[in-house]
Order: sequence, then C-alpha cells, then structure tokens
Amino acid sequence: MKMRPMKPAESRMAAIGLLVLVLLLAYFLLLHWWFVAPLRDIDSQMDDLRGTQSRYATAIAQKPQLLKRIEQLGQNQSDSSTFLSETDPNAASAALMQRVVDDAAKFAQQGSCEVSQKMPVNNLGTAPTDPYQKVVVSISLHCDMQPLVGLLYTLEKGKPYLFVQDFSVYRNPLVNTQKNVAPLEVQFTLAGYVRASGAPGGSQANAQAPTEQTPGDDNE
Repeated sequence: MKMRPMKPAESRMAAIGLLVLVLLLAYFLLLHWWFVAPLRDIDSQMDDLRGTQSRYATAIAQKPQLLKRIEQLGQNQSDSSTFLSETDPNAASAALMQRVVDDAAKFAQQGSCEVSQKMPVNNLGTAPTDPYQKVVVSISLHCDMQPLVGLLYTLEKGKPYLFVQDFSVYRNPLVNTQKNVAPLEVQFTLAGYVRASGAPGGSQANAQAPTEQTPGDDNE
C-alpha cells in the first residue's frame, strides 16, 4: 500500500511536533538534570537552612525569659514545703500514714471514712545516695463516696506534694449498714519525696523542718 504524500500544512505540523519533541529531549538531557535539578535541590536546602536559622533566632530571643524561668525553678527547689519535712524515710513514712488518718477524720461529717490498714512500702528504685528519696505507703480505706473525694483532693492538691498511685475501689456486697449501702473498699499507694541534706536547698529545708514525734501505732 502506497503512502499518501503529506500536504504542505501536514508537513509543517509534523515538523513543528518533531521540533518540540527534540527541544524537550534536549531540555531534559542537557539542562534539567545538569542545571535545573541541582538548583532546585540547593533551593530546598536553603529553605531548610532558613527554617533552622529562624528557630535558633527565636530561641536566642527567648533567652531572657528562659533564664528567668530557670531562676524561678531554682527558687522552687529551695521551697521546703514541696517535700516531706522529715529527713529519714522511715520517719517520713510514719508521718505520711498519720497524715492520711488525720485528713480522713476531717471529713467525718460528710460520711464514714476509716483507715483500715496502712503500711510502708519498700521503694527499690531509690538508692541511698540519691538526692531525693521517694517514700511510699500503702493505704486501705472503708469510705463513703463524698469523704473519699474530699480526702483524695486534699492529698493531691496540698503541700508537700503527694501522689496517689495504684488506685483501686470496689463495693463489698456482703457488708450491710444501717443505710443499706455498703461503704467503698479503697486501696492505693501514696508517695512523697524526702530531700537529703546534700541536695540543693537541703540544709535550709532541714533547718526549717519542724521536729515531729512518730506515732507508735502507724505500722499496724
């Protein structure tokens, strides 16, 4: 089959299309991969460097505020009220258990709340040389809902800073009361921190800490 000769207009269109194809090939082979692509990569790296420079500039501008914040944190470290006043972990455990008994008694008008068991818990994660000694006690309560809420709020929101952990609560269906509502059976551990005399501000805290007599029945 013979091919039909192309008309002049068709020849011009074919020539233009071929020229465009050659130009595109020449662009990608001679310009894009050798010049354009490296320049775009350099531009991307410049954007990253400008972003990094901006972050460093922001951090440098915030240096006075950061130094002021560090100074405030240092002053808070010297505040003895954030730590347990005792320097001996055993004495601190006894005082911590007695505090729970005293705080529970404050909510007697709101309902029954009785400490049924209290005992110190060995803290294996703290070494004697650590500047801050963690003191942990285990507490069991027979407590109504309203005084329980008040007790937990008092323990966690006051000073020294205390932390309620391993909290569990249930209602014993076998216990009957005059109101036909059994109190809640509550168990949790309560943790606080004792600052050693060698810690920052420790000597000042020890000098300000009041001397308390350890109750004799705290380990029951």
